[in-house]
This record gives sequence, C-alpha cells and structure tokens, in this order.
Amino acid sequence: MSKDRVILHCDCNGFFASVETLLDPSLAAIPMVVTGDPESRHGIILAKNERAKKYGIQTAETIWQAKQKCPDLVCVLPHHGEYGKISKKVNAIYLDYTDLVDPFGIDESFLDVTGSLRLFQKTPKELADTIRERVKKEIGITISVGVSFCRAFAKLGSDYKKPDATTVIDRDNFRTVAYPLPVSALLFAGRRTTQALSGLGILTIGDLAAADRRLLTERLGEAGDTLWRYANGLDEEPVRSYFDRPAPKSVGNGMTFRRDIAGVDEIRAGVMALTDSVAARLRAADRKCTVVQVQIKDPNFRTVQRQCTLRRATWLQQDLTEHAMELIRLAWGYGASIRALTITASGLVVSGDTEEQLDIFSGASSPDSDKREHVEKTMADIRGKHGRASIRLGCYENREIGTGNCQKDAKSGENKKKIAKNDE
Repeated sequence: MSKDRVILHCDCNGFFASVETLLDPSLAAIPMVVTGDPESRHGIILAKNERAKKYGIQTAETIWQAKQKCPDLVCVLPHHGEYGKISKKVNAIYLDYTDLVDPFGIDESFLDVTGSLRLFQKTPKELADTIRERVKKEIGITISVGVSFCRAFAKLGSDYKKPDATTVIDRDNFRTVAYPLPVSALLFAGRRTTQALSGLGILTIGDLAAADRRLLTERLGEAGDTLWRYANGLDEEPVRSYFDRPAPKSVGNGMTFRRDIAGVDEIRAGVMALTDSVAARLRAADRKCTVVQVQIKDPNFRTVQRQCTLRRATWLQQDLTEHAMELIRLAWGYGASIRALTITASGLVVSGDTEEQLDIFSGASSPDSDKREHVEKTMADIRGKHGRASIRLGCYENREIGTGNCQKDAKSGENKKKIAKNDE
C-alpha cells in the first residue's frame, strides 16, 4: 500500500449506547438500548449495546418489537449534548495524527494519514491500533477502524469486524474481502439503489464490479457510475481538512408530536421547542438566517411547506418563532390538527456580514432586538456551563405533547392577542 494513499475510517461502536454507559456504568451489565420517547409515536431504537445485540435487536425497530425479543430490555432516553461533547474529544485524538480529518456524522470520521504516517514509524495497521487504544483509554469507548487506499473500502473495513477491531483492505486482498459481500455493504448503496441493482441481477459487490459501467449509468445515473468506481477500487475522493469543512447551507429540526396538536398555545409550544434547537445551532455556527421555512404534516400525512424571506438576518429564537407562527397561520390556520412540524433556517450569512432590507417604519437595528440578542447570548453561555435544561424562556407546558417554550413578556403577550384575534 506504499504507493497508495493511506485512508482510515474510524467508527465509534454503538456510539449513543457507549456514551450512555459512560454516564451510567451500571448499564454495561444489562441489555440496553437508546430510544426515542417510549410514549411517543416515534419510539424506535436509536442504538443498542453489545448485550442487546445478542437478542437480535436492530436499530430503527420499534421498542415493542425489541421488548418481545428481550422483555428485560432497559430503555434509555438520549443525551444529545453529551454525544456532541464526546464526538469532539474523539476527533481531537484523530487530529494528533493528521489535520485531514473529515467527520462523517457524529460517530464516524475519515482520516488521510498518507503524509504523516512516516512521522510515527508505524505500519498503517499499527497506527490504526494505536488510535483505537488511545480512544479506549482516554475516552472510555471503543472504535473500529478500516484501513485502505480509498474512502469506500476504508468504510467497508470499519464495518467488516466489530467491535474494537482493525481491518485492512488493500490492493492485494480487496477482491477477496469485498467482492463476496452484498451490495448494501458498499458506501452510499441505499435501500432503493440496492433494489434497483437486484433487478439487474447484481447482488454482491463483485457482481457490481463486473457489471457494464454504461448500463449502470443509464439505469441509475451518476450514482450508478459512482458505485461502479467504488466497487473497482477507483474512489479518488479526497479527505477534507477538519478545519476546511464547508459552512452549513441550512439548519433545521423536526418533531412528530405524541398526539395531534391544534390551537395557538399548543402550536407555539411545538414551534418553540424546535426553534430553540435551530437558534442554538445557528449561534454555534456563527450564522444568521435570511429565510425561515415551515413544513407541516397533518394526521393523514398530507404535507404543506411554506417559507418567507426576512428583512433582517437573525439567529434569535423569538424571531424564528414569530415568523414560523405567521407562516403556519397563513398556510394552515391554528384550528387544524398538526401531526408533525419541521422548521428550517436557510439563506445563511456570517453573523457579522449581515445586511438588512429597510422600510420607512423600521431602522437597521432596534434597542429591542439588541436587547433580545443579548438575552439569548447570555442564555447560551449559561447553558454551555450548566446544561440546556438550566435556563430557558418562559414556557407553556402540556405533558401530552411535551414541553415547548413560549414567550411570557408583555410584548409577546400582545402578539398572542393579535394572533388569537386574527385566528377568530
């Protein structure tokens, strides 16, 4: 592999479950899964530990299905903030070996160690084993590492043997290792693509490598050509620097409610639960949005989507909430039932480079908006030190749909009256 790139794919094993075990070590001795809310309509398995795997429990199956396999299964709700913290710590270890660290989700990263390998005087496998041991010792979780000359086979290698293992797929063995595997094992070969390939008689990666490239392109477009190249070891996609990742184009969050919601208060509670997360992510990325989009799904799964362009770029939760509420009022009304909501902030700009569309009734900035921005920044600082639950805007609570935030100051109260009047 000396003439090739040396690419590692590092995958944290059962990441959510592993982090939950760090928080509560007693979970290591029992079959445990991380789930969506067991009382909600999206109560599914998000992750499982090794003991739960032995019962045949699968990610994305429902909680009741999992408990049929293992009646004593322990369900734990996720702590997403902790997952982000551990992910950063793991990537910090990777950065000790190369700056070419390209996160592939919260629990996976590609590393290109071609240029730095000689500094450590180790073979690629030895370096991968060193990284595995450091993560285990310093963080307390295990990872599996695939070592190869391209990203596609490195990813295949990390999946090949778990947990806590290193698999090398090089020029000499990639046909022996990869070709007997099902097409679905290959990077970006999703369910629909796999079904389409099956219709062509292509079931394994070896079948894909031997297939007619032009036929694949005709049937599957660019994706067909990409998968053919991956199967033949022709993946030349670079690993980006950790410090040169593209800025986000949009930030969004969605929620399926425990029951259908309706009415100004319930809808505002749901909206603010979503905008709280969206605003926090905008601030973390140092971005403000110029467009707010709302997607509404009714009990019959009919979907309506609306968006508006803002006069002033913002990252304020209160601004996002008011725009989302107005979009819902115009597109849906507050009386019709809502099963699910998604709120997305797009048209992102760097926070210090914003321009505003002015009219004769508004200035470039107002003391009120400056004050609200200061309040939300202060809240973000407090949450960073003491956790997200330590402080929030005043809230409207309904246990049947969950707790969402809503404004309680005098001005927001006036806005509520106006909305209610318009709704009547």
